[in-house]
Amino acid sequence: MYYYGLDIGGTKIELAVFNQKLEKLHSERVNTPKEDYHEWIEAVAGLVERADCLFECKGSVGIGIPGFVNRETGLAEITNIRAADNRPIIFDLSQRLDREVRAENDANCFAISEAWAEENQQYPFVLGLILGTGFGGGLVFNGKAHSGHVGMAGELGHIQLNYHALKLLGWDKAPIYECGCGNRACLDTYLSGRGFEMLYRDLKGETLSAKTIIERFYANDATAVSFVQLFIELTAISIGNIITALDPDMIVLGGGLSNFDYLYQALPKALPAHLMRSAVVPVIKKAKYGDSGGVRGAAALFLSR
Repeated sequence: MYYYGLDIGGTKIELAVFNQKLEKLHSERVNTPKEDYHEWIEAVAGLVERADCLFECKGSVGIGIPGFVNRETGLAEITNIRAADNRPIIFDLSQRLDREVRAENDANCFAISEAWAEENQQYPFVLGLILGTGFGGGLVFNGKAHSGHVGMAGELGHIQLNYHALKLLGWDKAPIYECGCGNRACLDTYLSGRGFEMLYRDLKGETLSAKTIIERFYANDATAVSFVQLFIELTAISIGNIITALDPDMIVLGGGLSNFDYLYQALPKALPAHLMRSAVVPVIKKAKYGDSGGVRGAAALFLSR
């Protein structure tokens, strides 16, 4: 049996083929059709059918999407892929490919991939947090994603700043950012690479890339050091709330900012002040599979422990 994982992005669709041990055997990418739904379906189907021919089988098909499929309506909510948004993608792909197709949010797929790593299978509840272009999460219990009632569980980026965060950022002087969801002050616009840069600009008065800010931090630049300490505290406040609500066994960090290794020293030290007395700071790790996590997690939608 072969397991196909597809990572559906706004510009590229990637298919990868895995064996039962989740070892990658093959991958292929194509451009994502932007407007035409039929073309989008055929792009996905073409990848699958070429893999079928190559491996002389009918592999399972799991897909990770930057959104979710509403469990009540069957319609996809993928606002950055217009061709597939508000369409019954699971039904149509299952019909087109003549097999079951499963889909999960791409952050859930990321978390599943990490939860299936051999060294992480000891942790029953893995919380995946992505600090990338935005901030999002995935919840995995015993190797399976928890998607919630309609499929949007884990949309942690749309929790909003709390009292302690606003106090840290200066109360009425705190920068308040509009979020793509239509609300304001969502974590998505703060605990992300984009938010890291915007906060530095608005709090320190200079526009720099995240890479440059981090380089200056490691060079002991006083402005960068003070900013990073503030960002760590903001992150601890926000993730502390999530830990209080969910009490995970392990947290795995992905996305561009997850490569900032100082996070793994500083966060465990900053978190206890924002947790209940009896709480335990979970193990916090950097993602192992990087860009391959999405397809690997999507393939694992058909595996069970």
